[in-house]
Amino acid sequence: MPLSFKKNLPHLLVLIGFVVISLAYFSPVLQGKQIFQSDIMHYTGMAQQQKDFNSQTGQETYWTNSAFGGMPTYQLGAKYPHNYIKKLDLTLRFLPRPADYLFIYFLSFYILLLVLKVDYKLAALGALAFGFSTYLIIILGVGHNSKAHAIAYMPLVLSGIILTFRKKYIFGFLLTTVALGLEICANHFQMTYYLMLLVIVLGIAYLIDAYKKKLLPHFFRSLGILVVAAILSVALNATNVLATQEYVKESTRGKSELTINPDGSPREITSGLSRDYITEYSYGILETFNLYIPRFLGGGSGEDVGKDSEMYKFFTGIGASPIEALNETKNTPTYWGNQTIVEAPAYVGAVVLFLFVFALFLVKGRLKWWLVGGSLVSLILSYGDSEPFAFITNFFIDYVPLYNKFRAVSSIQVILELCIPVLAIFGLSRLFNQFEKDEDKLRALKYSAIITGGIALIFLLFKSSLGFMGVDFVGGNDGYYRQAYGQFGEAFVEALREDRKSFFAQDTLRTLVLVLLSAGTIFMFLRKKLSETLVIVVFATLLVFDLVGVDRRYVNSDNFVSALKVKKPYQANAADKEILKDKGHFRVLDFSSEGSRAPARAAYFHNSLNGYHAAKLKRFDELYDFHIARNNMNVLNMLNTKYIIAEEEGQVFPYTNEDANGNAWFINDLENVGSANAEIKALDSLNTAVKAVTTSELLSTKQYIVDSTATIKLTEYKPNYLKYNTSNPNEGFAVFSEMFYDQGWQAYLDGQEVSHQRVNYVLRGMVIPSGEHTIEFKFEPQVVKTGSSIALASSILFGILVLGGFFVAFKKRTNESA
Repeated sequence: MPLSFKKNLPHLLVLIGFVVISLAYFSPVLQGKQIFQSDIMHYTGMAQQQKDFNSQTGQETYWTNSAFGGMPTYQLGAKYPHNYIKKLDLTLRFLPRPADYLFIYFLSFYILLLVLKVDYKLAALGALAFGFSTYLIIILGVGHNSKAHAIAYMPLVLSGIILTFRKKYIFGFLLTTVALGLEICANHFQMTYYLMLLVIVLGIAYLIDAYKKKLLPHFFRSLGILVVAAILSVALNATNVLATQEYVKESTRGKSELTINPDGSPREITSGLSRDYITEYSYGILETFNLYIPRFLGGGSGEDVGKDSEMYKFFTGIGASPIEALNETKNTPTYWGNQTIVEAPAYVGAVVLFLFVFALFLVKGRLKWWLVGGSLVSLILSYGDSEPFAFITNFFIDYVPLYNKFRAVSSIQVILELCIPVLAIFGLSRLFNQFEKDEDKLRALKYSAIITGGIALIFLLFKSSLGFMGVDFVGGNDGYYRQAYGQFGEAFVEALREDRKSFFAQDTLRTLVLVLLSAGTIFMFLRKKLSETLVIVVFATLLVFDLVGVDRRYVNSDNFVSALKVKKPYQANAADKEILKDKGHFRVLDFSSEGSRAPARAAYFHNSLNGYHAAKLKRFDELYDFHIARNNMNVLNMLNTKYIIAEEEGQVFPYTNEDANGNAWFINDLENVGSANAEIKALDSLNTAVKAVTTSELLSTKQYIVDSTATIKLTEYKPNYLKYNTSNPNEGFAVFSEMFYDQGWQAYLDGQEVSHQRVNYVLRGMVIPSGEHTIEFKFEPQVVKTGSSIALASSILFGILVLGGFFVAFKKRTNESA
């Protein structure tokens, strides 16, 4: 035990260091503050109803009526029974958010480098390089928590896979299962999909290597073990995986039945997202240099250029006071790339990229090629529809399974942000060992310094002569600014271009200095002037200075606010307060400017037609585009939109819609129109109070008698349960102002389960016999029951395998000792 403790003490100290560094970077959490994340603010609005329900009843609801007219909560933080892998994840993320994610960045990458047999000091250095990569910090600043969560476990998954290929079958299997289970648990399938692409590249490299070394039986044995680990990791997350698989077909990520757009033009037929939506955030070719020079393209869409800027001079020159001018400069649109909006550059680091290039000349074999291959695949796919690589993205959209389910192709760069630091640290490892001659190391240093330093020097010296490369400091929105500022428009744009040039020069010089310092450090080591430990200390200093210096431009103490503001990000306005006095069950549509800025705000207080989510119900999204956005009152009536929050002269007020159809009503006419196109078009002029349209094969065109004595009233309401009492002397057809989603909603007539159908494109409809009846709708998703059973069984199985694995390992070690 003493020997074991001594052996593991360095790792323990490193982990303590990671905790300290994570808390130090996000130090306001120690004062009880929380980071204000715009996306989490939206999430809070969307999830408030289910949180309230849980706090009041102690139960979980898998349906919310608070947004988009109603939707499952599967992608809104739903909690499932027997989700033990989630409990492990929460145990690992013991630090306050977002320090917890930064810690997992460090921990996961540290384990990967240890598995690759890198010395613990270099592994710790590599962990800092990965964790402080600017994109990984930025996503924490804006609230892409599930994305950060999934990225954090990527290196851990690779660790298990590599252990397995190194014939550590038992621990490789166990680590892969746990790591991939945690990865899937993060619930960001886009990031997990990108990891799968990297794993394929890694597998090809190992396959080629196994073929050359005649080790194919070992390769396929390892592959079989990894397939079993993957199946088990999915089973540990069975409920979430099955629920997501079921929901995605009904969401905007699934295939639409429509073949027309709202304007009547033909619609692109796709089984996923549209091509334009997928490639909306495509990385520009020139933007590649942002990885090396942070503000090569001006930085983010809103930069603080400060008092010593041309922009400050511009505003003071047109009559602004010094304070007004300074405020104007805090959000200057310096970014001049191709993307719609950019929070910050995806900066990998000048020091890290220098070491990466240095490693290209020293590291050989499969490790180098899968890391380089993964980086290139990631970079090329991030270009999206940017020429000349658009054809590759189009190929992936058309032919690679599931690729068309994800948007924002630039985010695939997380793969190169993982691969580059790994190879960079291996470059330092090769520097310190004796596998290469000193002459080869000097040659590698010379080439890497010339390449990286030369690029920076050329940009610095010839920044005004690189127009042929597209370096012209002209942004896509500059024409808009010319018009917006009227007679001062040209002067504004000229000041903007000068500040862009200034940023370009400052950060290029910064990169050049860091490269020279890095090259000088290696040169001093090769000349025996610096020890290995001192080199690591110097590079740790350079790396932290480099990355943290850029990170804190965008995520710092200013991002933190009181915990109360994060937990309750919305305050009820005058319209909300008035609407909240009405205790009925109805919907609200927010058309105010505040609602536009914070689309999930209304969902925080009301059952809303607004919301913010990347995977809303597809049919509601289409209904919104065709009718709600065009203020079709017949459609708003059928959705029981009793209040519309409007704005006049800066004052919000609730407009009461007296014509809302209510919670349910009997209709006179039901028409089967045959197709989705006809159904959604019919809503243009349909009087939804007396007529409904459908495409259900179980319903046919029919007329019903509705007299003045026929009633249907909602008597009990919960997010996952609705109860109605009906009275009708004739057989009738009732339309309910609730979203149709038959993968969980069950209808009951006097306690007996009955069928219900979709009408008016999104609503529920049901034939009700004459007489008095009780109608109930219960959300009882079978997918949760099935998934929970699978998760429990697989957790028990995995527990047995863990005990068995450790027993076999212990027995083997005992025999070896004997």
